[in-house]
Amino acid sequence: MKIWGVAGWKNVGKTGLMERLVAEFTARGLTVSTIKHAHHAFDVDQPGKDSYRHRTAGAQEVLVSSGARWALMHELRDSAEPTLDALLTRISPVDLVLVEGFKREPHPKVEAYRAETGNPLIATDDPNVRLVASDTDLPGLDRPVLHLDDTKAIADFIAAELGL
Repeated sequence: MKIWGVAGWKNVGKTGLMERLVAEFTARGLTVSTIKHAHHAFDVDQPGKDSYRHRTAGAQEVLVSSGARWALMHELRDSAEPTLDALLTRISPVDLVLVEGFKREPHPKVEAYRAETGNPLIATDDPNVRLVASDTDLPGLDRPVLHLDDTKAIADFIAAELGL
């Protein structure tokens, strides 16, 4: 499986870029899965639903299955957060895994950047950022910069880098 990340600070358009890249690569005939890192407590389950009740009762894992999909929830229960490598072992084989977040992990990535946020570029300190997708020109940067909304060009860059 090929792996590529989308990293950046909060509110720079990572999720929108991920969504557009998934659509672009699947339109090209590739199978794509995603991994999203969350920095806060999150819940994919609904209070009152059976799976929620199983999980809050203490189940380590809850697998929910239907004719349309299945989902596995795993509670860490005070265990350490798994690494990206550990999470990748849980993904079924596909052509491409797009990873949102995990900006400090050593996989190739594009940095989503918006000047208005005032955050520093991650790319200046991270050689794993191979491309910056920005809403503004970044003269003097030592790697390619494409417009944040130019999904096709960003996907072309990723595909070339990964040999897809």
